[in-house]
Amino acid sequence: MDALELLVNRRSASRLAEPAPAGEQLENILRAGLRAPDHGTLQPWQFFVIEGEGRARFSQLLEKGAVNAGQDDKAIDKARNAPFRAPLIIAVVAKCTPDHKVPVWEQEMSAGCAVMAMQMAAVAQGFNGIWRSGALTESPVVRDGLQCREQDKIVGFLYLGTPQLKASTTVSIPDTAPFVVKF
Repeated sequence: MDALELLVNRRSASRLAEPAPAGEQLENILRAGLRAPDHGTLQPWQFFVIEGEGRARFSQLLEKGAVNAGQDDKAIDKARNAPFRAPLIIAVVAKCTPDHKVPVWEQEMSAGCAVMAMQMAAVAQGFNGIWRSGALTESPVVRDGLQCREQDKIVGFLYLGTPQLKASTTVSIPDTAPFVVKF
């Protein structure tokens, strides 16, 4: 797939199944994440690859986070089942260095760019995914489970696998689009 075509037609896929990227495919995805813009060469990120039995452990962590937050039974059940939406999840943590010439918000953005790069690498190889965040990224229980220090931020969970639905790829920008402003 042509790089420009890939970027302008990107769509998230929430219905994912086996197979998941593995071996060289997964390595390509992780390498793409490592090439995210990185002002100051801090590499302010850490990737947690969650697959196989790891999904059950991640399920327990998310469930514990939801219980700790006082969520209702429906939300707890959703948290418990979340890791089984896809055969592979990459949790991305911005490992920030405070009091550095590169501000923390840039370090967080760099980690976010890593997520986007990894999703694009997955799509380029015939897979897809969806980047999810939500309240559990702020959960002290989940943060502790992902080895976050006070200054770190969980930027999201990238669910990856084989898409079950074909996404529309036609995107056009109307002349009156509020997100495009000529200056």
